[in-house]
Amino acid sequence: MNLIAIGGVIGAGLFIGSGVVISQTGPAAIISFLIGGIITLLLMRMLGEMAVARPVVGSFYVYARQALGQRAGFTTGWMYWYFFVIVVAVEAIAGARIIQLWFPLVPLWILSIGLMLLLTATNMISARSFGEFEYWFSSIKVIAIVLFLILGVLWITGVWPGSTPGLGNLVNHGGFTPLGWGAVLAAVVPCVAFYTGAEIITIAAAESAEPAVAVKRAMKSIVIRVVTFYVGSIFIVVAIQSWDAKSVGVSPYAAVLDVLGIPAVGTIMNFIVLTAVLSCLNSALYTTSRMLFALTKNGDAPKFFTKLSKSGVPRRAILLGTTVGYISVVCVYLWGDVVFSFLVNSYGAVALFVYLVIGISQIVLRRRLEREDPASLKLKMWLFPWLSYATIALMLAVIIAMAVLPSTRSQFLMSGVTMVAILVGYELRRRFGPKPGADDHAVKTRTDPVDSGTAPGRDVDFAPARDSSHYVRAQGGQAADNNDPHGRTVKIPG
Repeated sequence: MNLIAIGGVIGAGLFIGSGVVISQTGPAAIISFLIGGIITLLLMRMLGEMAVARPVVGSFYVYARQALGQRAGFTTGWMYWYFFVIVVAVEAIAGARIIQLWFPLVPLWILSIGLMLLLTATNMISARSFGEFEYWFSSIKVIAIVLFLILGVLWITGVWPGSTPGLGNLVNHGGFTPLGWGAVLAAVVPCVAFYTGAEIITIAAAESAEPAVAVKRAMKSIVIRVVTFYVGSIFIVVAIQSWDAKSVGVSPYAAVLDVLGIPAVGTIMNFIVLTAVLSCLNSALYTTSRMLFALTKNGDAPKFFTKLSKSGVPRRAILLGTTVGYISVVCVYLWGDVVFSFLVNSYGAVALFVYLVIGISQIVLRRRLEREDPASLKLKMWLFPWLSYATIALMLAVIIAMAVLPSTRSQFLMSGVTMVAILVGYELRRRFGPKPGADDHAVKTRTDPVDSGTAPGRDVDFAPARDSSHYVRAQGGQAADNNDPHGRTVKIPG
């Protein structure tokens, strides 16, 4: 489960995108990544508190419905679905561009669609097949990062042959903050975005045998590990290679490996980055299908996507996400980087909006749980409520900075357009669609392992069964089986 979360966070942003932050900040990029990591750590602690108390398919989407109402839940769920649908397209194109370096005669669009077909087939089989692929993808990334950190330490301490020990590069090229502290704080915006994906653990945990235990165990360690990987890697880069070297801005890992004299640096980095891209693509396909499944169970998406395969996989939900990816790839083929830039800008700030909703939901639900079911609070946010307020303030500051900074303003505006479009969709659904449930604000106090409490006209519990399968028990109204007070039983994704 830890590797699933790592797989969602560590993507090409660390191996490639971090170089842009370093070139715009200097050695103090270490501070930018550290601040971004602390913000993410606090937000994941807040989410972990809710997920342990009420583990449920849909995670923070359901919590937003319970805490802030149906409109907030609808908007949060669809924004998050849209975010990862675009990630599917972007990562498929990025992966295809890497493969094209080895097979230059194969068109980009064929490689992109081929990658999506491969990982779509993997996700269509079962949750286990997704987990197995993600395990190996994430293992390669973690091993690569750990080896990179070890090699870096050997160079800095003078153990590596021909090394230049010391930390002089941190201050020798214009000082630790050559572009000023303003640049350091501005860089926190993309750094927070790099950490996006840690929340996937709360979605995947709903399909485990003991979701509350899985979330609690993962949340205590996963974010700290990820922050260590990011901050540690950036420290190694700026300590070994000067921050203003052109190679650092292009590929910081490759720049360091080149200094160390590692042969075939380009091939090694292309393989590692491709693995990171495929891992994120795999996680994105999984996440979009599970979020859409949760949306359908709560009346926020067409029931057509509720249907499951014999192995309990929401194949229709998976296919919808990949269809959007296929269309995006074709559009990029027809209209080039204009479409690619549009896709990137349209989802740039969406995850930050979702993170803000997570923080607000935690405060509301924490107070409600303290009144109604304090025993369920087995994992608590530190220094509540003051640290929760501070985390929300930090998240707001990041979003405001994104709106103000010229380099990120277009992403903020386009993401705002995405959110407005989803809100319009909610109003259309509210006026012309089926009536949603009226009990979205309730936090149930039953002892069931998982409780969504948000399905129209009834409660839908997603609870692990006694064997390896997972089930949905539809309660409320008249039970489908008079001999079973819990009603009918159907499989959920797994």
